[in-house]
Amino acid sequence: MNTNSSVGPKPSVNVDVPERLISVFAGGCLFLNGISKGSLLKMGLGGYLIYRGAVGHCPLYSAIGKPHLPDPVKNINIRTTVQVNRPRHEVYAFWRKLENLPLFMRHLKEVKQKDDRTSHWEAFVPGGLGTIQWDAVIVEENENSFIGWNSLPGATIENAGKVEFREIGDGWTEVHAIITYRAPLGIAGQSVSSLFTPLFEKLVRQDIKDFKRYIETGTNS
Repeated sequence: MNTNSSVGPKPSVNVDVPERLISVFAGGCLFLNGISKGSLLKMGLGGYLIYRGAVGHCPLYSAIGKPHLPDPVKNINIRTTVQVNRPRHEVYAFWRKLENLPLFMRHLKEVKQKDDRTSHWEAFVPGGLGTIQWDAVIVEENENSFIGWNSLPGATIENAGKVEFREIGDGWTEVHAIITYRAPLGIAGQSVSSLFTPLFEKLVRQDIKDFKRYIETGTNS
């Protein structure tokens, strides 16, 4: 999808999970001790350990040729389909105005369109732990057929989606949605991904069902 040539490739993962946890803990202690003692050396070493633990990449391991490990943070893909009793052009027009999405997507707090292609999103974190925000851009579209979007670089949780609209006769439309998200790199990212995946999948699937109710009746309750 959308790429940014100014952003280089992410560091390869060559530190396993237990060692990363130890690195983050030890680095934090060393960094705080360096602050209290006024030691730039300790602060630097602590920062290095925190980095290798959070990102999973150790430059020294790379220098000695240690093999790369698989990236533990996987893409989460959610696919769902619903049939609604509305003509395709009407369903497409409703989705294309992204500010309509929070009307039926309860995990979204707000979507603000900046221009015809870019928008600002704010979503609730599952479990009532606050909200996250990101900017997104429509990267592909075909009027009345599909819309595809992608989060812009710097998003807390990278995400993308595509919604297809198909006529199935008698004024009915089939809506097929694919939503992909990826937690941030590092230990925290693994925790977010494993903890929120079931909750997030349930929310998204329910949101699509609520869309059917909303587009057909004008209410999501």
